[in-house]
Amino acid sequence: MQLMVQEEKLSISVSDAIFKKKFNSALIHQVVTAYLVGSRQGSHAQKTKAEVSGSGKKPWRQKGTGRARAGSIRSPLWRSGGITFASKPTLYTQKINKKMYRGALRSIFSTLIQQNRLFVFKEFDILQPKTKLLLEKLNSISLHEAYIIINDINQNLFLASRNLYKVCVENVKFINPISLIKFKNVIVTVAAIKHIEAMLI
Repeated sequence: MQLMVQEEKLSISVSDAIFKKKFNSALIHQVVTAYLVGSRQGSHAQKTKAEVSGSGKKPWRQKGTGRARAGSIRSPLWRSGGITFASKPTLYTQKINKKMYRGALRSIFSTLIQQNRLFVFKEFDILQPKTKLLLEKLNSISLHEAYIIINDINQNLFLASRNLYKVCVENVKFINPISLIKFKNVIVTVAAIKHIEAMLI
């Protein structure tokens, strides 16, 4: 497969086995779900009536006082008592093996190419860390929203993108399926796409 390089009169050759796959919605859904739940901290914790501080003694006798019967001041019905169904630390991670993860990324990249949402540049950078310069560069290629994948983080590009809600600059080593799906367009440098090809082979 040949991919055209923007602003250059040339094309690069990439593997059909990676960038010409069918859209596998079930696999992508599974990988995206696993990625999202894996980002949950799962550190919430509450105390049951067995764990809160307080005496285990019966507050008053069962009958004859005129008050409702009570067995413990740590009861969930009482102020400062335990929680009935207390939350406990939980590990939410789901197992996704490397073959599935790579397969999902291949499917996503193939779909981006088919839908003309992947733009390849020989280099993508700006001279100064200014948001205005980055916006001008994106407007020159008629893009207002982009996930920019580069081989080495350019400090100017990274600083210029921080204030833009619909623009994200990422090192190719840290790409993820959520961002690839979330953004309408994906910009990738030649060096980065070669790195992706080697990573997904």
